[in-house]
Amino acid sequence: MGPEKAQHRPSLLRELPPEERPRERLLSNGSAALSDVELVAVLLRTGRPGQSVLDLARDLLRASSGLNGLLGSGPLVLKRAGLGPAKVATLLAAVELARRFTRARLADRELLKDPQSVASYLELRYSLKGQEVMGALYLDTRNRLIGETELYRGTLSRAAVEPRAILKAGLLRDAAGVVLFHTHPSGDPSPSAEDLGFTRRMVEAGQLVGLQLVDHLVLGAGGAWTSLRREGFC
Repeated sequence: MGPEKAQHRPSLLRELPPEERPRERLLSNGSAALSDVELVAVLLRTGRPGQSVLDLARDLLRASSGLNGLLGSGPLVLKRAGLGPAKVATLLAAVELARRFTRARLADRELLKDPQSVASYLELRYSLKGQEVMGALYLDTRNRLIGETELYRGTLSRAAVEPRAILKAGLLRDAAGVVLFHTHPSGDPSPSAEDLGFTRRMVEAGQLVGLQLVDHLVLGAGGAWTSLRREGFC
C-alpha cells in the first residue's frame, strides 16, 4: 500500500464548517464575538497550502508577539512572514483606518484631561519593536490637537534633544501647548532619570516662550503608559 494521502486542511474561510467561519460569526454576532485570531483571519481571507487561514492568523500573531506587535509591523516584516501583496495591503489598510479613526476622536477631546485617548492613539501610530520614537502633539488654547510631528527615531539620548527645536515647531503652528511622547522599546513605561530631567528642561523652556508642556507620555508594551503630568513632573 502506498503512503497515505495527506489530510486536506481548509485554507478558505468558506471551506470551514459554518460554526467555525469567523466572517459569518462576525455578521451574525458582531465583531466583539470574535477573537484576535478570528478577526485577523477575516482580513487574510485565505490560508496557504497545508495551513488553514485560522492557523495562518494564529502563527502571524504569535510571531508578532500579539496584536500590538502586529499593529506595529511594516510591509517588509509582513512580507518576511510569508504574506503576499494582497494580504499585506489589507492588513496595513486596516491598521491605518484604526489609526485615523483614533486620531479623529482626539480632535474633539481636551487632551489635558484625557491622556488615555492620547496613549491609545500613539500606541497605534508608534508601536514599534526595538526602536525608540519621540514626537510631539501640538495643542491650541483649548488643549485640542492642531498638529503632530515625529522628532526622533532610533537610539536616542534625551541629553542630545534640544527643547528649542520642539518649541520652535510649536510656535510656528501658533500652538499654546505641547504633549511630548516617546516609546520605551524595553516595554517598561517607567520614566528614567534622563526622562525626568528632560521634562523639567522642557517645562522651564516652555515657560520662557509661553508654550506649556501639557504632558509627557512614556509608552511601553501592551498598552502600558505613564503620564508625567499625573506623576507631578509637568
